[in-house]
This record gives sequence, C-alpha cells and structure tokens, in this order.
Amino acid sequence: MPQPCLPPRATARLQLHAGFTFGHAAAQVDYYAALGVSHLYLSPIFNARPGSTHGYDVTDFRAINPELGGEAGFYRFAERAREHGLGLVLDIVPNHMAASPDHNPWWRDVLARGAQSAYAHHFDIDWHSSDPGLHGRVLLPILGKPYWEALCSGELTLRFDARAGQPVVCYGEHTLPLANDTYDPAAAASLPAQLDGREATGRARLHALLELQHYRLAWWATAADELNWRRFFEISELVGMRVERVPVFEAIHGLVLQLFREGWIDGVRVDHVDGLADPAAYCKLLRAHLTALAPDRPPARAIACPWLVIEKILAERETLRADWLVDGTTGYDFMNEVACVLHDGAGAAALTALWQEMSGETRRFEAQVESARGRMLSHHLVTEYEGACRRLHACARSEPATRDLTLASLRRALAALLAPLQVYRTYFSERVRTREDKAALQHAADAARATLAATDLPALARLLSWLADPAGDSTALHEARTRVQQLMPPLAAKATEDTVFYRYGRLLSRNEVGSNPATLAVPPEDFHARMAQRAQAWPNAMLATATHDHKRGEDARMRLAVLSELPEAWVEAVGLWETHCRPLLARLPCGPDGADRLMLYQTLAGAWPAGLEPGHAQGVSALLARVQAWQLKSIREAKRHGSWTSPDVAYEEGCAAFLDALGADTSAGGVLKQLARFARRIAVPGAINSLTQTLVQLTAPGVPDRYQGAEEWDLSLVDPDNRRRVDFESLRARLADTSGWPEWLANWQDGRLKLQLIRSVLAARRAHAGLFAAGDYGPITLAGPLAAHALAFVRRHGQAQALVVGTRLAARLAESGRPILAPAQWRDTALRVGHGDSHWLDVLTSRPLDARAGRLPLAEVLEMLPVALLLRTR
Repeated sequence: MPQPCLPPRATARLQLHAGFTFGHAAAQVDYYAALGVSHLYLSPIFNARPGSTHGYDVTDFRAINPELGGEAGFYRFAERAREHGLGLVLDIVPNHMAASPDHNPWWRDVLARGAQSAYAHHFDIDWHSSDPGLHGRVLLPILGKPYWEALCSGELTLRFDARAGQPVVCYGEHTLPLANDTYDPAAAASLPAQLDGREATGRARLHALLELQHYRLAWWATAADELNWRRFFEISELVGMRVERVPVFEAIHGLVLQLFREGWIDGVRVDHVDGLADPAAYCKLLRAHLTALAPDRPPARAIACPWLVIEKILAERETLRADWLVDGTTGYDFMNEVACVLHDGAGAAALTALWQEMSGETRRFEAQVESARGRMLSHHLVTEYEGACRRLHACARSEPATRDLTLASLRRALAALLAPLQVYRTYFSERVRTREDKAALQHAADAARATLAATDLPALARLLSWLADPAGDSTALHEARTRVQQLMPPLAAKATEDTVFYRYGRLLSRNEVGSNPATLAVPPEDFHARMAQRAQAWPNAMLATATHDHKRGEDARMRLAVLSELPEAWVEAVGLWETHCRPLLARLPCGPDGADRLMLYQTLAGAWPAGLEPGHAQGVSALLARVQAWQLKSIREAKRHGSWTSPDVAYEEGCAAFLDALGADTSAGGVLKQLARFARRIAVPGAINSLTQTLVQLTAPGVPDRYQGAEEWDLSLVDPDNRRRVDFESLRARLADTSGWPEWLANWQDGRLKLQLIRSVLAARRAHAGLFAAGDYGPITLAGPLAAHALAFVRRHGQAQALVVGTRLAARLAESGRPILAPAQWRDTALRVGHGDSHWLDVLTSRPLDARAGRLPLAEVLEMLPVALLLRTR
C-alpha cells in the first residue's frame, strides 16, 4: 500500500564532485542518519564536464557521471542510504547543458550536421538568424582572440583523428568535427598538411574549409552581442534546451524517471525553472510523469506523492502559482522571511546614513537595480535583448496597424518596461493570463511611461497588449513573447544578485539570494502571517537557510544582523578604522573606495571565525586568503571598477594591497585587531540569532534542508568559499559528544551547541512526524518588558502541540561570554498559551514546565538555552 502523502521529514544537501564522490557520500550515510534527516538531497549526478565542481554543466542526461562513481557507484550509495532509512532527492537541470563539442555528444552532432542533426531542435538555436553569416549555422565563440588572428597564428589547426577515421579542427583543448560533405574522405589523412594557417595558401584553404562548416568560430567577446542560441545567464559555455518539446523532455528526463520508477529516488528539485519557455506546463508535465510512475515502484519504496520542488525566486509580495502542481520552492523565500524577523528595523536610518557617507551613493536600492538592468541590456545580455526586439519588430511589421512601430522605439519601450519589473518573470501564455502577472506588468508599465518620450508610448502600449493578452496569437508573436519572458530571469539575476548586491552595502546580511536589501526587517506579526500562509498553501515546500549559491553563510548573516541593533557602535567603529587607515590609503597608489571599504569591514566582521585570536598567524592568514578571493569577485561583479571581461587590474591590486596591509599591521591598535574585537562583541548575539534561525527552520511549516557542513557555525562567503571541503570527522565527533547543554553552551564557539540543537530537534520531528508535517501554525502572544525580544509560535495537529520559542534582538542584553540571556533579565515577560493551566516538556533539556492561568514565564522557558521546543503533555 502507498504511504500517506508525507514529504521528506528533513533533507541534507550534498555537493558531489570528483573530490566527493558517491563513495565519499556513502561513508557519511550513518552520520546523516544519526543527525536525523530523512533524505539526502544531491547536486546533479549526470555526466558533466570533466572536473566539474557542481554538476550543472551536464553533457549527457542519459548517464551517471563516472567521476562520481558512475552507475555502479550510485547504486551502492543508494543501497547504503536505504539500509540506514534514508531516501534520495535529485537536483535536475532541464534548462541547459554544457556547450562542449568534446564531451556533449548531442552538441557535437549539431556541429557536425547542423540543422539536419537529430538534436538540432533539442537546443534553443535560432537557425534563421538575421545575420546572413549565421543562417543555418551556430556561432561558436571559443577563441581567445579574434578569428583571423587565431587563424594566422596557427592556433587553429587540422588533425587527422585515426580513431574516428576523419579530420578534426583543433583549437586548444577543443576538437571540432567537420561536416562530411566538406572534405574528400579519400584524401582526409593528407588534408592537415595542406591547411597550415601560418602560411598564405594553407591559411586560405583552411579558412575556406571552416566557412563551409555548420558553425562559425569566433572570439569569445562576440558572444554577448552575436550569439544565436540561448545560454544560461551570461555563460556562453551553457546552451539552453527546448524542454517544451516532448522529444526533448523525454530525452532529458528518461534516466531521472527510471530512477524514480525503480525506487532509487523519492523526488526532484528542478534547477532554474524560470529559464524554461513555459514553466507552468513543464511542472505539470513532470508531475504527471512522476505520479503515473509512482504505482510501479517497488512495494518497499512505495510513495503516494512524489516530492517536487523548484528553484524559483519570489519577490516580496509574490506568491507561487498553485496550479503548477509543485510542492513549493527550494526555500530562498523562507531564508528571507526568517532573516527579516531577526533584524532590527530601528537601525535603518543610521546604517543608511553611514552607507551614503562612505559610498557617496544616495540612490535607493531599487533605482540602482534599474540602472544595472540598463547596463545589462546594453553590455551583457545584448544578444538576448536584441533577439527579442527583432522578433517584436517582425510582429509589428506583419500588421498594417503596427507597422510604423520602429525597431528603435520597441527597444526603448522594452528596456523601459523591464527596468522596474519587480518580479523575476511573468508567465503569460495562450492558456494563462493571471491577475498577478497583469499587476506586475502594469506596475512596470506605469513606471516606464514616466521615462519614455511621447513618441515611444505607442510601442509600450503595444508591448503590453502583446504580452498580457495573448489569445489568438500568431506563431511569431508566441515566439516573441517567450523570448521576452525568458529574458526577464537573467536580467533580474545578473542586475540584482550579481551586480547591485556588490554595489549596495548598507548591511550585507540582507544582500542574499531571494532577499530585498531595501527591506531591513519585518516585525514578528508579519513573519507569523507569512508562516501561517505557508502552512495553509505550501506545507511541503523546502525551507533553506544556506545553499550552494548563498552570498554568505547562515551564521555570518545572523552575526551581521546584529549591526542593525547596534548601529551607533558600528558607525563609531567604522569611523575609528577609517581614521586609522587614512595614512595607508595615502601611501597606496590605488586603494578601495569608501563603498568597497565598508563592505570589506562587514565581510571581515561576519566571517571572523569564533575563537580566532588576531595573533594566530595561520588562522588569520587563512581568513585573509578567503576574503581576498571574495574581494576580487565582489569588485568584478559590481562592475564599478572593471568587470570579469575587462578587469581594472590597478584597482584590484590596490584593494589586495590594502587588505594585505591590514593583515601585516600587528600593532595593538591595528585595524584588523580592532575588527577582531568588534567581531567578538557581535558574535554572541549573532550566535543567539543563529540558534533561533536554526530552530525556526526546523519547526516551521515545510521541509527543512540542512546544507552540507552547516551543522556547525557557517561563516562562509560566496562560492567557491561556500563549497569548501566538509570536515566530517569533526562533525562526527561533535555529534557523538554527550557532555550536555551546560558544557555545549559554555563552549559555544566550537559548534557543538548548534549541531546538538539540530540533532535534538530532528529527533523530535521524527518522533512527531505528523505534527510537524501537517500541523497548523499559530503565533504566540508575549507580554512583559522584553516581549519584543522573543519569537514564539505553536504547531498543532489533533491533540498534539509543539511550542517553539527563540530569543531575538539580544545585542544589548546578552551576557558577554555565552549566547543566552540571564533568566532574571526576562523579569516577568511571559508567553500566553491559553487561559487555563497546561503542562509542557522541553524536548531539548527534558525539563517539565507548567503554565499557570495560561502564562509561561520566559525566565523558566529560556533558563538553560536561548531557544526552547516544548511539547504539550496535558
């Protein structure tokens, strides 16, 4: 019999790669079983580029990556997981593949056969490009220099591949196929000797041969402007897939569905669903396939409801569409919600004033995003933007009523419409025209009208009509709308997360994927309202607090959140550091500007390891190396002083020298030592925030996901720092430790306190699975002088009740050495848990607690720990 429709109890995300294979993961199965999760949630496992550290550059959806251990290694790992009662969830990548001619057989076949390839329409290629030189061809921007220079220098060569029995074009590590009808097979072996690009005759012959191919070799810098196939964001090594076509869907998902049908996996996480032509139709189709296969699973692995979550970033007031038939998102929205309630909105004015003084930037965050979107369209996503505009213009020309809309006017109107759009994308189709999409588009249009000339308003009006009222479309207009909507997600992501998040640094704990840095905090009542809605609408969605894509680790963010409580102290400290650094800045030929310095100070304070002394040379050196890598990435992503494609080397070197000088100053008053002292000051209330965040994640409506290694303090920075090797031996030792809460609290810096909290709460989830999986949610009222400094809610399911309590905004209250408030500080602050007497058990400390006349004193509830999980006994 199928099991009830229960989602995973809790997941643990593992990043697989050649350095952490199925074999390595299998060795940690018992650890995760003891920790208390129900499922291991794996990064993509299918064939990927050799050496891939993440698996999102898939080269073959039909095979399991041999670098991870291949099919045999996967089955051994899955069997071991089964033995320990753990299921598996797979991360799948339907949006794109690696555009690798050497490792992706589908892509190589397209290069060899062009539009006649069986895979020509698997990829999102414009075979009818407006560029005559690309009509029926694929632009291949893999050259490190302009094409003619590469040809003349002899870097492009021909070699006879004896194994394949045919000549191939060679460039660096790449080998490219030749179309069969462009050379004489009988003379193939001797052909390379006749085509030497270093001399005129051979060069002319080689050029002529290359011009006959189904691809056009080009300098890498041409990609942004001229690529004729959809890519993932700005990454020209990843080619978009046309998964909306049934044969493509089946080819991409065949092995995934087989693994599900055979019972090896219990669900999937869909990467970048917004990149697809029709996300709603895709999700429904995938759900239908999974549901249809569920009865075929082995009886021992029977499930009634396959778990399906999608990577989807929601705007602050955006809701996920219920008719997509998914269980929810992967949790960026929850990450934002729990962070907001642990910040103090009262600090906004002082933090904003400091940022404006240091950076000289007075524009609102939203205005900076709009500006960045303009730059992305003109410099980075040019081919995507121009392609959409050309399609729109062709539609305009096809009708007498719109033929006077010029290409230039449509460009201006589309740019003005996309700049203020507050959602990642809209989802208009012939079948779907939702009120939410229309409202989002109308809001953007209202803002666009204020920026456009009167002569461009007809183009804007027509755009709105084409996008929002698609009934009875032509094929051309359908394609144009799809292109516009597929442009929205990369524009949103690249302008916001990968640009302005590195430009706007009021408080970096709010610069996180899925968050709006303009919103510093929300009050508890707003948080409770969102959790109640989550319990009602999305009880099985994933709850994340750390991911492989986060900008900062969950505990670094919680530490920096303390600055919102202590803005005056932060302003004073930054002023002292700035004064101390003036002579250094004067000596350097080039150094970080005020914006980059303030973000650097925050990064050091947030990432400073708990317990690290400034005099510990090895530890400080390791930290500074990590921060140097972050700083370089931050500079290039911000695009204020150069970029990845055009770096400002002098500025980067100046910033590196500045950080090196901070590290080299060993004087008692050195800035780094002052920073370390400040980090120590905010570490204790930061740890309180972290413990509350952790408890809430593990008990709120949804499926908590614990990112690898974040069971202890996670002070990581953006990738690749957040994908460093996990010290499982240390985690195992801390998990096995039985010292008890007083010992763990006293030595909180070593991470045992957080790990044991996770273990204990996951054990409670396992023992009371129905309560946490299906229980409703209700806020708990607090009364008394410190009511604002706690967060409490109740989960109810039948007669079962769980009461969740956490400390918040404790920076001005916490003891200096331990992350807890002294019981006496709570005074008569209490929880209101009804009208009569009730009896509770603290599952963390095993203490019985009694509520008298509906009142539970926080001095008792939070006597031993800054958080509590109580189960009602009667």
